[in-house]
Amino acid sequence: MNSNIFFTKKNIKISKIFNNINKKKDFIINEVKPLNNSKKNDLTFFDSIKYKDLAIKTNASACITTEKLKKFLPNTTDKIVVKNVLFELAKALKQIYPNADIDFPDLSLKKPVFNNFRSVKFGNNVLIGKNVKIGKNSIFGSNTIIEKSVIIGKNCVIGSNCIIKNTIIGNNVVIQDNCKIGQKGFGFIPLAKSNFKFPHIGKVLIDDHVEIASGCTIDRGSVDDTSIGSNTYIDNQVHIAHNVKIGSDCMIAGQVGFAGSSKIGNKVSIGGQAGISGHLRIGNNVKIGGASGVVRDIEDNQLVMGYPAVPLKEFLKKK
Repeated sequence: MNSNIFFTKKNIKISKIFNNINKKKDFIINEVKPLNNSKKNDLTFFDSIKYKDLAIKTNASACITTEKLKKFLPNTTDKIVVKNVLFELAKALKQIYPNADIDFPDLSLKKPVFNNFRSVKFGNNVLIGKNVKIGKNSIFGSNTIIEKSVIIGKNCVIGSNCIIKNTIIGNNVVIQDNCKIGQKGFGFIPLAKSNFKFPHIGKVLIDDHVEIASGCTIDRGSVDDTSIGSNTYIDNQVHIAHNVKIGSDCMIAGQVGFAGSSKIGNKVSIGGQAGISGHLRIGNNVKIGGASGVVRDIEDNQLVMGYPAVPLKEFLKKK
């Protein structure tokens, strides 16, 4: 059963999308998931040797991959061999989730009904979508929009002029003014005349006791989810791209940018205007100096600075 509460899914057999599927193993696609989260009757994808360890253990029934990478997949997974994995994945997603490539306006938005949110306080001109759930004692500033199916926990403070969609928020979370959370990330397949938009079917998960300062943007996941761990504090004007995972007890200063699919450990501190490239792993207890450019993985307990970011002692020797 499909568990995606934000995007309508079509029931399609995998043979309707891929002609080279083994007809004896045909099935209705349950969900499209990353390698590590896939189960029986799920479709996944494998486009980089970096994810070999996840590919070996995947439980997906079918995987879009390349001729060179298919050998790492288990025998229980049907291999769909293609030349461009991400392009074929995008086309499949468009068929399965036809409305996930564009952020259409939520036409179910209405003023909140008091009987549905008795202990919640709303400023002027707040709009709430269909099936929104809000916990006790939460407060919303004026002109804020909470789109359909969003879940917000108790004791949360959401500032003015915020737009929240495709997101699940825990308890005791503070989101200051002018934040936009859960919108489609930056993703498309370049084509000669008209680029092919990559559908984003993931969501944003914000754990308890997180604080997000004003003017931040947090993109929802593409196939995976974007997530922020408990007790993490994020300063003004931070951008978090699709599929980024930030651990617990982190401190992120203003104007930091995270490219897609990077994973940040626990108790990580990042100085202002630093940039984190995509698909990286930053360990626990790492400290990254302001205005640094991180282009490689960083192991636990490291202190780095510069562009490209290097251990602090190495950085100081160059001065």
